[in-house]
Amino acid sequence: MSFKSGFVSIIGRPNVGKSTLSNSLAGEKISIISSKPQTTRNTIRTIINTDNSQIIFIDTPGIHKPKTKLGEYMVTIAQETMNEVDIVLFLVEATDDEPGAGDMYIMQQLKSVNTKKILILNKIDLINKDQLLERIKSFTNEMEFSAVIPICALNDEGTDIVLSEIEKLLPEGPKYFPDDYITDQPERMIAAELIREKILKLISEEVPHGTGVEVISFKERPGKNLVDIEANIYCEKETHKGIIIGKDGKMLKKIGTLARTEIENLLGAKVYLQLWVKVKPDWRNSDNMLKALGYK
Repeated sequence: MSFKSGFVSIIGRPNVGKSTLSNSLAGEKISIISSKPQTTRNTIRTIINTDNSQIIFIDTPGIHKPKTKLGEYMVTIAQETMNEVDIVLFLVEATDDEPGAGDMYIMQQLKSVNTKKILILNKIDLINKDQLLERIKSFTNEMEFSAVIPICALNDEGTDIVLSEIEKLLPEGPKYFPDDYITDQPERMIAAELIREKILKLISEEVPHGTGVEVISFKERPGKNLVDIEANIYCEKETHKGIIIGKDGKMLKKIGTLARTEIENLLGAKVYLQLWVKVKPDWRNSDNMLKALGYK
C-alpha cells in the first residue's frame, strides 16, 4: 500500500470544539481548551502518524467578526489556511437547529475553496437520531461534502471514523515530520498557552480575552531534570491586574501551580515557574506587542 500524507484544517465558529477534537485525535493535549470563545489564537499543528499515513492537523482560531487587530489576525489566518490544505474539516454543533449566520458565512468561504471538505457534527450526545438527521440535512442542502461524520469529541466517539475518512481522501506523499513529533509548536509557546488556559478557566468576565502571555526565559539546568521558566502576563487595565493577582497573590499562585503541573507533564521534568503581571493598555491593537507574543 502506498504511503499517504497531507495537511488537514479544522475550521468552525468559536467554541464549537475544534481544540477538543484536535487533542482527541492526537491523544495528547496540544491545543488549550476553555468554555470561552476565541480561545485558540494561532494555528496549531498536531501530527498524527499511522502505519500508512502522516496527517498534519491544523487547529485554527474560530472565524468571527473581529474587533481588534488581534481578532483580525486570528480570522485572517483561519481563512488563509483553507486554501493551503488538502482537506478541510468543517466542525459544527449538532445541537443547533439550523445553520446560523456564522456557519453560513463559513460555508460561503468554503464554496470558493478547491479542496475536499468533510462536515463534522459535534456534541451528538445531546440530541436524538431524528434530530441528528435533520441537522445533517440542513447543512448538506447548502453545499456538498466528501463525507459527513457525527462525533462527540469530548468522549472520543467517532474520532476513529474521522481518521479513517481522512486517510481515504489524502493524496500520496512523503513524511513531513519524524515519527516522534506530535506538534511543531515550540515548547515555550505551548508553555505560554498553558498559562493562558489557566487564566481563561479561573477568571471570568472580560479579563481573560484581554490577556496575553509571553515566556521571556526558558532555561534547562545542566545535569538536572529541571527547567526554569519566566513569563509575563499582559492585561489592559490596572483593575484586571488586581483580579489576576488576587487577594494576597492567591489567584496568581493558583494560575502558576496549575500551569506548572501541566508544563511538567509536557516536558517530563520539574519546572520552576515565575509569573509577573504587567499592564499594557490596548495591547491587542499594538503591532509590536502582537509580534512579541508570536501572533504576527
